[in-house]
Amino acid sequence: MVDSQYVLPNDIGIATLDCAEAFQLLSPEEKLYAHYLSRACWYGGLVVLLQTSPEAPAIYALISRLFRAQDPARLGELAHSLGLSDEEYQAFLVYAAAIYANMGNYKSFGDTKFVPNLTKEKLKQLVWASQAFVDHPKEMEALWDRCAGLMFSLEPRQRHLGLSGQGVSTYFSANCSVEDAKLAQDFLDSQNISAYNTRLFKTEADGKMNYEVRLASVLSDDSQLDDDMTAKVKCFQFGSCVFTVTRGDYAPLLERVVENLRKAQEHAANPTQAEMLAHYITSFTQGSVTAHKEGSRCWIRDKGPIVESYIGFIESYRDPYGSRGEFEGFVAVVNKAMSAKFARLVAAAELLLEELPWPRAFEKDAFLKPDFTSLDVLTFAGSGIPAGINIPNYDDIRQTDGFKNVSLGNVLAVAYSTQKEKLTFLAEEDKDLYIQWKGPSFEVQVGLHELLGHGSGKLFVQDDSGAFNFDQEAVINPETGEHIRSWYRGGETWDSKFSSVASSYEECRAECVGLYLCLNKEVLGIFELEGEAAEDVIYINWLNMVRAGLLALEFYTPESGSWRQAHMQARFVILRVLLEAGGGLVSLRHTTGADGKPDAVVSLDRSKIAAVGKPALECFLRKLQVLKSTADVAGGRALYEAYSAVTDKEPERFLSLRHTVLLRKEARKLFVQANTHVEGDDVILVQYEGSAAGLVKSFRERFPDDAEVLEQHLLALARADARFWAP
Repeated sequence: MVDSQYVLPNDIGIATLDCAEAFQLLSPEEKLYAHYLSRACWYGGLVVLLQTSPEAPAIYALISRLFRAQDPARLGELAHSLGLSDEEYQAFLVYAAAIYANMGNYKSFGDTKFVPNLTKEKLKQLVWASQAFVDHPKEMEALWDRCAGLMFSLEPRQRHLGLSGQGVSTYFSANCSVEDAKLAQDFLDSQNISAYNTRLFKTEADGKMNYEVRLASVLSDDSQLDDDMTAKVKCFQFGSCVFTVTRGDYAPLLERVVENLRKAQEHAANPTQAEMLAHYITSFTQGSVTAHKEGSRCWIRDKGPIVESYIGFIESYRDPYGSRGEFEGFVAVVNKAMSAKFARLVAAAELLLEELPWPRAFEKDAFLKPDFTSLDVLTFAGSGIPAGINIPNYDDIRQTDGFKNVSLGNVLAVAYSTQKEKLTFLAEEDKDLYIQWKGPSFEVQVGLHELLGHGSGKLFVQDDSGAFNFDQEAVINPETGEHIRSWYRGGETWDSKFSSVASSYEECRAECVGLYLCLNKEVLGIFELEGEAAEDVIYINWLNMVRAGLLALEFYTPESGSWRQAHMQARFVILRVLLEAGGGLVSLRHTTGADGKPDAVVSLDRSKIAAVGKPALECFLRKLQVLKSTADVAGGRALYEAYSAVTDKEPERFLSLRHTVLLRKEARKLFVQANTHVEGDDVILVQYEGSAAGLVKSFRERFPDDAEVLEQHLLALARADARFWAP
């Protein structure tokens, strides 16, 4: 039997992401704007297949062709006629749905591979009998041969995403190590080139290392246009190595992104939106992150749009080095009632920032009040859907222009609904209260996490001219009592300096801010919580965090001593900090469940949150901010990695607890998203049932005119790079 870590259960939660009410309230122009932005996002989302694993594009194409020839019901009838059981066909449906939902065969949350929960022989039998095979036998056989081996393989290196023989990554050729990634980052910094939209490929010739830094763009190397990136696209001698910057990565897919952004421009609500899209078009055409930054500045200035959207190479969670962005794009419609609460939180932000436990000099010179809206998602293309977003991720823009916060209301509504019988690791007396207040408490936590977590804190910088953004003589490090001795220089960023630890460290800092500030009665009043309800929300928010710290052990890999998910590592670190605080604040007990199998219970003494928990969090949060502000990579890594360590020491015995967590884990929900299409002058919204078949059907209808062409592009792009991942 396959280890349950690597298969998805047939009863996995699958929910429809309902946006019908919000969409129907849009004007005809707003609907067209949302439609074409959605098309751009969906085309760009296919890039993630090429960013995930060598086999992901072929698996996607195989599944797509099967279901384009026969819908889930008809393919199911065929499966039953071949002798596959209901459970076996459902296992394949769930696998197909998960490929679509994760845009690849690795979980977006945890970076663990998943494989079909039926035998290779039975799946091959179904493929060979399918209408797709009858119509195109040679193509289907070739597709199967390309992906079947890796589809089912659970060789140690293929179980997780990673570098240096510890996992799979198509951001890098298979022969790249962490040292190669560091060298490439030094080169990129020297040329002021962002890593966000790049991949790295290493070859060796005549004893010399050659690196290709490939930019994502429509234009290729032989373009005759003299644009902003032309001067960067050439060979560079860097130390003893040669770096060649090329472009044209994902070109056929980005062409369609650009085409639909142009169409969306025609329906923009204002000149700022039109200018924003113009910069995005330039960015994806030329491979220019500078142009994307300009688009992001316009996006920040576009206050309170009814249709909100962001698109590009955004989050660096899945790059093992932590610098390259995964493609994502979302389109969503404002939820006015919830947005009003967030607007009140923004209004109070400057006063709330004063509550944070670091000196004023460590805070931004001015708080640039951002948009903070609650949105119902129409489209979220990429590997997964978060509950909240704080973007852009560009440090220089966040420090000088600001940012936006987004809470995704219809995601929160279904993602965090909980059934009592499935609640693990809580005392029985906590479960009803947890179910009652988890949603409201998470709403508060997301708001604080995004606005005042990611939105707070200053980075000390010396720019290329030698000028400082802080007074060297006046600013004192509160941890040492001495003047500041380190800072960011030139083109250095948070991600480039702290690399592989940056994402999780920052998520931890933001989570700590949320926990710390949720104790503030003014904050709770903004969310219309007072009295006993307010106290319950504080308790459940803190309890949810310590429970999440225990659940996080699923995402730790003992073989490599590494974490596979930034947010979960952050929550484990917070659990460690609160356990270390002592005083009976948090306790973990190994127990035996009613089924006779190992179990555990995590408890939080609510009477000690203010007296024990708050001071511990205050001290830890101040350290996190000071080390981040001062670019103290050595100190920051030492602190964070020490709290991230998973051992079997008494009394917690975390490695033993990890086995218990794996035994009782529940798979994350998958989301079924709507499609839109134009009929005459109207845009029609099509929603699907919340099931594996519904999710498959949504993708079956997602590219009605060019699905086959897109599959050919994906296969050609993957085939061209196959040598970089060959054994």
